[in-house]
Amino acid sequence: MAKVRSRPETGKLYFDFFYQGKRCREQTDLSDTQANRKRVEAVMRRIQTEIQIGTFNYASYFPNSKVVQHGSKANGFPGATQLPQQAIEPSPTPTANAPTFQEFLEIWLIENEVRWRRTTTKLRREMIQLHLVPAFGKQLTSTITRAQLLEFRAKLCKRPGIRQGTTLAPKTVNEIMALLLSILGEAADRYGFQNPGERISRLKVRRKDIEPFSLAEALQIIETVRPDYRHYFTVRFFTGMRTGEVHGLKWKYVDFERRQILIRETFTHGEQDDTKTDGSMREIQMGQQVFDALRAQEELTRHLGEYVFCSTAGKPIDLHNFVRRVWNPLLDHLGLTRRRPYQMRHTAATLWLGAGENPEWIASQLGHTTTEMLFRVYSRFVPNLTRKDGSAFERMLADNSTTEEST
Repeated sequence: MAKVRSRPETGKLYFDFFYQGKRCREQTDLSDTQANRKRVEAVMRRIQTEIQIGTFNYASYFPNSKVVQHGSKANGFPGATQLPQQAIEPSPTPTANAPTFQEFLEIWLIENEVRWRRTTTKLRREMIQLHLVPAFGKQLTSTITRAQLLEFRAKLCKRPGIRQGTTLAPKTVNEIMALLLSILGEAADRYGFQNPGERISRLKVRRKDIEPFSLAEALQIIETVRPDYRHYFTVRFFTGMRTGEVHGLKWKYVDFERRQILIRETFTHGEQDDTKTDGSMREIQMGQQVFDALRAQEELTRHLGEYVFCSTAGKPIDLHNFVRRVWNPLLDHLGLTRRRPYQMRHTAATLWLGAGENPEWIASQLGHTTTEMLFRVYSRFVPNLTRKDGSAFERMLADNSTTEEST
């Protein structure tokens, strides 16, 4: 029976298996860690499968083995004449060792999950298990074709979406395909086969217009909402915090002395996690309205636990319940068009720009590293500030015409 074992004297992993009735042991340079053991076990399973179906090529897996280079008398292995000739030569095809998609997937996840936030890891694993494994799990990575990828994408576009009567959005399809192509691209580089996803482009995603509230609407919402959410809405409308940032805000990150809110964590999909990006980690300056709202909120929830905005049990606000029980009913009551709570962030940005605040300061408040996105997304709401309404050109023409007439 094939096993992956560890040598006590070195702590290195090695393969221990039977081939042609003889026991074989092949050393690796990998230390006995959980991640390395999974990688070696995945290779061991492939070796077992190839031995069973008669396609195992000893030299392609262990080209430096004494079994291959010096025959086998000293190793108790059948003589070289009993091995197929191709087994003592390098494999002529670079795809001979290519694993199945499922096998390589585990290696890829181990190597990449260290870079992701916990919530990102959870979402991507769910996406992989729901869409990728059923479609490609048992197939060798080197045999997946471009035609299969295009067919898979076409099927994704027809799958039901979250809302009844809808299909998966192009953005979601692109995210699934990006995962798939990343996995296949790495496998192609590692095992030497042509990457089938090289010429597959992303689906076009229709750009959505933002729907910020006016200042009058924002104030109306704050005045109308039930009292236990009034301070929450004040903070959201006048700080530009993301939903996960405000829901994950803890009292230890509220600095009343310096009038700053420190963005260090988020609460998303029921889990506390790091900020979205390094740029998202920032300090937000409190205006007077926000300062007063947080002081008032302190009296209401400081004794309940670490979270600023929370339930009576001290738990963070649940986004789904908030939308269903507070947000949507409030907008309906005021006769305002339903939109995502994220539009409160857009509202803060447009109000700051409209008031003439420095764009670089606004970008830092929002957690953007540059002002590029600021002007690309919000400039149409503040034409006088950006000088892109044509009025400057009109004034120049008018001034020039007046000068000519006077002469």
